[in-house]
Amino acid sequence: METRVVERNGSSVAVVKSGEVVIGDVQSALDFLASIEYETGCSRIALNKEALTEEFFVLSTRLAGEILQKFVNYRVKLAVYGDFSRYTSRPLMDFIYESNRGNDIFFAPTEESAVERLLSAKE
Repeated sequence: METRVVERNGSSVAVVKSGEVVIGDVQSALDFLASIEYETGCSRIALNKEALTEEFFVLSTRLAGEILQKFVNYRVKLAVYGDFSRYTSRPLMDFIYESNRGNDIFFAPTEESAVERLLSAKE
């Protein structure tokens, strides 16, 4: 897992890239959230989608909701970036669309767009 911090205009984003699953359940999400905040001091995190278990993208498992609720509860903004085009689930596409309309959780096609979205998000 690689982590770096992008700083711009007084805001910081931790950019995390991993080739393996880092978040597989609610507890691993809490561990990830705490360790990234501790290591970087950032409350905004961009994470590549490969770091999430595939079960996250199957809404019927309720895993996405449970995990993302932890980020919201701890006031950590999260942007998941990557190619979501292979997912054909209409509920998942609606979930991504609605998340992107908010101010806490985002889904973006690229790392750069994820960072920009986080940097422009309201506190």
